[in-house]
Amino acid sequence: MSRRKVTVIGAGNVGATVAQRIAEAGLADVVLVDIVEGLPQGKGLDLAEAAPVVGHDARVLGTDDYAETADSDVVVVTSGLARQPGMSRDDLLTKNAGIVRSVVEQAAPRSPGAILVIVTNPLDAMCHVAMRASGFPRERVLGMAGVLDSARFRTFIARELGVSVEDTHAFVLGGHGDTMVPLPRYSTVAGIPIIELMTAERVAALVERTANGGAEIVGLLKTGSAFYAPAASTFEMVDAILRDRKRVLPCATLLRGEYGVDGLFVGVPVVLGAGGMERVIEIRLSPDEQAAFDRSAAAVRELVEKLPA
Repeated sequence: MSRRKVTVIGAGNVGATVAQRIAEAGLADVVLVDIVEGLPQGKGLDLAEAAPVVGHDARVLGTDDYAETADSDVVVVTSGLARQPGMSRDDLLTKNAGIVRSVVEQAAPRSPGAILVIVTNPLDAMCHVAMRASGFPRERVLGMAGVLDSARFRTFIARELGVSVEDTHAFVLGGHGDTMVPLPRYSTVAGIPIIELMTAERVAALVERTANGGAEIVGLLKTGSAFYAPAASTFEMVDAILRDRKRVLPCATLLRGEYGVDGLFVGVPVVLGAGGMERVIEIRLSPDEQAAFDRSAAAVRELVEKLPA
């Protein structure tokens, strides 16, 4: 039985760390692609040389040739410019749209059955670019943001309450960034809603910190953006797909009437398995939550309307 194959496009910090996690878990062979000559080859070789120490047999190949990516089960797109301090997500839009379109147009025809996982920001808009460029159905184009936002929220909840992160569960909807919609009444510690465990003020402070989680790290690093948690979150999605786990994870998916939104990629809980997005889980929102979700969808629509045709 041949091993599964995952292509990771973009050999920067996020892409290389995703490749490392996939290989070291023995989940799949990995092809790491980048436009910068020598970068994917060097990182691919470095990762391959770690295999005897870590103890896995996954093959890691770094290349600038898309022919090597043929017949991938999953294609992860991380390529694009990272946000610099003072740069808005919108500033990234036009530049990254061109990059994502180009890489997907090269990868998709070589792996026509693949599932695309988009990581490049601004995330929700880049999913639209990838779907147009690939022609894939909505089930096979997903954006990674909600898993990361939930992980950040869970981290802050666990620290606030002095409990294990394993017992915290967070529920986050909406676009990735300032308009994300955390749902405290569905965010729990061992099944207990956090609104029973801390004051409304503390919940609001954690929600705000989560929404600005990426900017907080950019501000600290000064010359880059987060990559350990984004890579771990991407790995969780790839793992759910390749192992057909039917995980319920928040992902950016193309809504077709769910949550009152049609024709936009927005983050909602979905069942992730071998078919990609196997179904959207729809919950009833309170009027305040629906209003926040609608604002988030409107922010995504505004970005999509700015995309180059």
